[in-house]
Amino acid sequence: MQNHTFKKILVANRGEIAVRVMNACREMNISSVAVYSEADRSARHVLEAGQAVEIGPAPPLESYLNIARIVDAAIQTGCDAIHPGYGFLSENAEFARACRKAGLIFIGPTPEAMEMVGDKLTARRTMIEAGVPVTPGMEIDGSDWQEIEKAAQSVGFPIMVKATAGGGGKGMRVVREMADLSSAIAASQREAKSAFGNDLVYIEKFIERPRHIEYQVLGDTHGNLVHLFERECSIQRRHQKIVEETPSPALDDALRREMGETACRVMNAVDYHNAGTVEFLLDEDNNYYFLEVNARIQVEHPITEMVTGIDLVKQQIRVAAGEKLPFKQSDLQQRGHAIECRIYAEDASNQFFPSIGTLLFVKEPEGPGIRCDSGIYSGLEVTHHYDPILSKLVVVGENREDSLAKMKAALSNYVILGVQTSLRFLYELMDHPEFVSGNLHTGFLSEHMQNWQPSGQNAHLQPALIAAALASTRKAKPAPGADGEAAITTPWQSLGSWDMFN
Repeated sequence: MQNHTFKKILVANRGEIAVRVMNACREMNISSVAVYSEADRSARHVLEAGQAVEIGPAPPLESYLNIARIVDAAIQTGCDAIHPGYGFLSENAEFARACRKAGLIFIGPTPEAMEMVGDKLTARRTMIEAGVPVTPGMEIDGSDWQEIEKAAQSVGFPIMVKATAGGGGKGMRVVREMADLSSAIAASQREAKSAFGNDLVYIEKFIERPRHIEYQVLGDTHGNLVHLFERECSIQRRHQKIVEETPSPALDDALRREMGETACRVMNAVDYHNAGTVEFLLDEDNNYYFLEVNARIQVEHPITEMVTGIDLVKQQIRVAAGEKLPFKQSDLQQRGHAIECRIYAEDASNQFFPSIGTLLFVKEPEGPGIRCDSGIYSGLEVTHHYDPILSKLVVVGENREDSLAKMKAALSNYVILGVQTSLRFLYELMDHPEFVSGNLHTGFLSEHMQNWQPSGQNAHLQPALIAAALASTRKAKPAPGADGEAAITTPWQSLGSWDMFN
């Protein structure tokens, strides 16, 4: 592959991942271009970009999933490449081909590899041929209900209905009896169509109480491929991860090495380049099964960066430019223990119902070993149009105990006023005896925190604290918006230090 020198990269995404990619570009002396929908005109990724192009109305199908508009924006702004982030078009082979046809470098795997692993059914077939263990499952071919019923009975309940495209827990439903199957398939199809523009689904055996273990893999175009160890992603709500950590408390050195070698075998089978993730289910007897490949950077990539010292987004860009990986597998090791908490605008005491409104005040925690990948600021309007993730809070400590203590301290000093958030819920999760002991599985929240309500006398911020925050917000000087007008208050005003929960 010919080496390229990127001068300008368009980031085909929004929120915290768009900010993250643009920060990496800035550090590499590469200009960045943001795209945005009508609803995101004042979004942080727009305000921080060197250039920004509006690409359509709020619905994703008319903006962030509109291939023609995104490619045209890249051409019109003189970009060399497009970084897709995660979600939206990040695993869309048609998008990668459109980039190639337009003379743009797609910062990700080839469309051919993407088709082999991005479609979960194709990936399953490939893994079976490669001798990788998979969970029993069958594709749903057409709409013949008798055939669907026969397939479900063959696999055996409980089963999981899953979208063949995308990820992030979208288009997934657990079904425990035949009477619920039809409605689950219809719901999965609707959600998958909205999120990925593809409504195909399949079914597979649902393994009770598994751990969700994934491996970060990175490959270049010169035949070099390595894994950067595992991430434990078992804490999930609605099949979407909300807490991740590395190393996993469940793996010993031998199993860690074996699963890592299997992950590399998976990616070598499809000649995979750039960053990707191989996901496994680990049962209670330490048997592991291939789940899927995510052909993109992951939401939880920061914890891998924290324990390996490798900047994965920069490596993505360098690999896409034709460079060789600067390290071998033997050069990589885990140092310390990292945890990520995804901060959502949602009410954890009401079935994680999304919360919308204006962020009246934001104060992010700081300190050694604390990282906050954020797409928010004081004054931002949180809408119903997109996933409610606000930011990712990441800590690294000497060991798991140290990391847990640091995460609790960071959560207690993270202030977001104006919408309901998951901060209090995550704090109490970090303190749960079963979580502290490392007894994790994908049904953990349903088993231990199903009807969670905030506890303690300071479960809500005191009125005096709210008043102080609002007063500070009113006094803050506005920063220029995307159109040059005063639009937002600075997100980095400090109110000092306090503990929200204690």
